[in-house]
Amino acid sequence: MAPSTYPGSVKKIVVSDLDGTLLDGRTYSFQAAEPALRALKKEQIPLVLCTSKTRAEVEYWRSQLENTDPFIVENGGAVYVPRDCFPFGVPGAASREGYAVIELGTPYQELVSALAGAAREAGCRVLGFHDLSVAEICLRSHLPVNQAVLAKQREYDEPFEILDDGCYRVLEAIERMGKRWTRGDRFYHILGNSSKAEALKRLAALYQQAFGEVQIVALGDGWNDVGFLKAADVPLLVRSPFAAVLKRAVPNGQVTSAPGPHGWNEAVLAAIAA
Repeated sequence: MAPSTYPGSVKKIVVSDLDGTLLDGRTYSFQAAEPALRALKKEQIPLVLCTSKTRAEVEYWRSQLENTDPFIVENGGAVYVPRDCFPFGVPGAASREGYAVIELGTPYQELVSALAGAAREAGCRVLGFHDLSVAEICLRSHLPVNQAVLAKQREYDEPFEILDDGCYRVLEAIERMGKRWTRGDRFYHILGNSSKAEALKRLAALYQQAFGEVQIVALGDGWNDVGFLKAADVPLLVRSPFAAVLKRAVPNGQVTSAPGPHGWNEAVLAAIAA
C-alpha cells in the first residue's frame, strides 16, 4: 500500500517480532491477535514484521496476515520495501523481485565458516542450521515441514545450538572473529554487523521522509529484540520467560499481562487508543 493512501494524521508505525510475540511460541497461531490486526487495518497503521525468520518465512506469514508493509528479516540482515511503498526511491537499495532491498547483513556462507572457526578455537561443539535436515529442524522448533523448508533458506544469519553444557566461550570466540551473536527463543544466532535496531533505524527514516514525525511502537519477547525495543518510541515487552531480563534492559518498556498473541493483542489495542 502506498503512503499516499494513509491518512495524513497517521503517525504510528507498529513494528513486531513474530515467534512468541504475534505468533504463539508453540502453535504459531495468531488467532488471539485478530482484534488488534483488524484495528490496525481499519486505522491504516503499518505493521512491520521484524524477525529472525528468513525472507521466505516472512513472505509466508505476510500472506497469512494479508500484510503488504515493509519487513525486516534475519535479525536485521535486510530490509525489504515493497515497490511503490514510498513515493521516492530507497537510497542504497537493490531492486529485487518487486522489492527495494537494503542489505545490512554478512553473507550466509561467511557466517557458517566463522561459526565453525569459533567452535574450533573455543573447543566447543555447536550445531548450526546448515547441519540440520528439515526433519531435525521440525523436531527442534515444532515447525511444520513446509515452514522448516523456508527456515533453511538463510542469507544473513545462522541459528545454532551449543552442544556442550556451559561452553559459552564459543560466544567470545565469535566476537574475536569480528562477528556478533544474539539469542532468540530457541537458538543462538551468529551474524555480522547488522541488527534489528539498525534495520529499524533505516526503515524509520523512510517513514519519516514520507509522513514527517512518526511514533514507532515496537513489540518483542526475546533478548534479540532488545536493540529495536530500545530504539522505539513505545517499547512493549510481550510476557515471556525473558520478561524480567528485558525489563532491566528496556526499563521504559511495558510488560504485557499475557504472553504471545494474547499479550500482543492487548498491547496493540492500547497503543492504538493512546
